[in-house]
Amino acid sequence: MLHDSPYMGRILMIVSALLTATGQFFWKLGISHLIYMIPGFLCYGAGALFMIKAFSLEKLSVCYPLMCTSYLFALAYGSIFLGETITFQKAIAVVLLGIGVTLTSYDK
Repeated sequence: MLHDSPYMGRILMIVSALLTATGQFFWKLGISHLIYMIPGFLCYGAGALFMIKAFSLEKLSVCYPLMCTSYLFALAYGSIFLGETITFQKAIAVVLLGIGVTLTSYDK
């Protein structure tokens, strides 16, 4: 079962990163329409709860680097929903970030 997985802490941290990036995306929208601040705070708060649970299941040095995946989610949100351009330099940075996250979160 998934809840018995040795990777549960890592999975929860990635969910936390997704929720955190989603919350920040809503805050960005909230600059123009304050109503978007509410789901932003809810997502950000939920992300904090997932992070706390992840820390209880996994070593900090393995778990925390996965928060960098929030940059990947934010880049995707910006591109898909806000029409922001992903330049070659940003694409290379995403690849390097992915490699770094993978290497730092890998633990036997």
